[in-house]
Amino acid sequence: MPAMISIEQAKKAKSLHPVFIWGYTCAHMKMNSPDGEIVLCIAGSNTGHRFLEELATLDCRVVLLTIDEHRDAGWPLDAIDELHSMPAGMTLEQITNTVTYLARSRRFARIVALDRFNVEVAATLREHLRIPGMGTTTARYFSDKLAARIKAAHLGMRVPAFTSVANYDELRLFMQSVPTPWLLTPRGVLLGSATRELNDSEQVWRGLDELGDRQSSFFLEQSVAGDRFHVDSITADGSVVFSAVSPYREAFFERAQAGELLPISTAPYGIADDERLRRVNTALLSGMRLVRGVTRTEFLRSQVTREFYFMETSASVEDGCVADMMKETQDLNLWVEWARLEVAALRGSRYALPSNGIHRNTLGKSSEGQHRLA
Repeated sequence: MPAMISIEQAKKAKSLHPVFIWGYTCAHMKMNSPDGEIVLCIAGSNTGHRFLEELATLDCRVVLLTIDEHRDAGWPLDAIDELHSMPAGMTLEQITNTVTYLARSRRFARIVALDRFNVEVAATLREHLRIPGMGTTTARYFSDKLAARIKAAHLGMRVPAFTSVANYDELRLFMQSVPTPWLLTPRGVLLGSATRELNDSEQVWRGLDELGDRQSSFFLEQSVAGDRFHVDSITADGSVVFSAVSPYREAFFERAQAGELLPISTAPYGIADDERLRRVNTALLSGMRLVRGVTRTEFLRSQVTREFYFMETSASVEDGCVADMMKETQDLNLWVEWARLEVAALRGSRYALPSNGIHRNTLGKSSEGQHRLA
């Protein structure tokens, strides 16, 4: 934890490199920054380098806020005008205080979360500072699996049987009516929390007792064995302008236990499945009222019935293998396109996909019935 001084002391400090305010550190600042729009990027992990570089290419001023652990993570400093860091584990109120302090001398045009850990944080900051972009209600669908499942079910899409654990009467009814095995699943990204397979009600009650007050941050769902697919897409002005379907190498439960899996560029599924998943993805994002952004939506195909189930969605680019595969198979860098999309909206211009792509998966309008997985 760095030394802490008051704001008044900070104002009197002659050096801007570094300055400590309530644990916040300014680790890098350009002396001659461009006069472009200021975009605040929030990252809890070392990710999004190409996004930052494209913002700089588009003449935006880039302010990056990360945690101390990643302050020296090899960020592209030539593209970053200011790099600030905070200790990990700060509360939303502390993060809000830090960002509003920065906003006193910087007029942020956009706030972007570079990873799924900070989607709700960025949405809260946008609403607090009245900055355009995704609000907290929409952001919840992309950070809370339970909220996404409820919304998908409301839209008529097939999802595994599930229940909140907040009400024990509803939980008992679920356990009496839904066959095991069940999965006790974190609703969001919780450090140190993993999905657990449970085979009887006693295991469920013991698991909830162990979680204590944190148990409402989980939900119980039926375990469905199958193959996992993801649909990566770009939404502009409320319409999906690009989408591509890719399978994961492993079954769902193996993925849940082992963590992120490598996707593969080919898989045993047909053109009809590809179009079906993309149509459902389009309907889902429309139902969630997503205006713009890059998303990844995950589906599971049952090994028994071969039917598809919606699982979750996220409003971020999964770095590494997924982004690399999109570049290789679609000639499309999702990080770059996301930056172009945000800047186009900021400047009131229309976003357009690059014209040199290998393949562009776009879909026309379709009826609600065609969207349904059921």
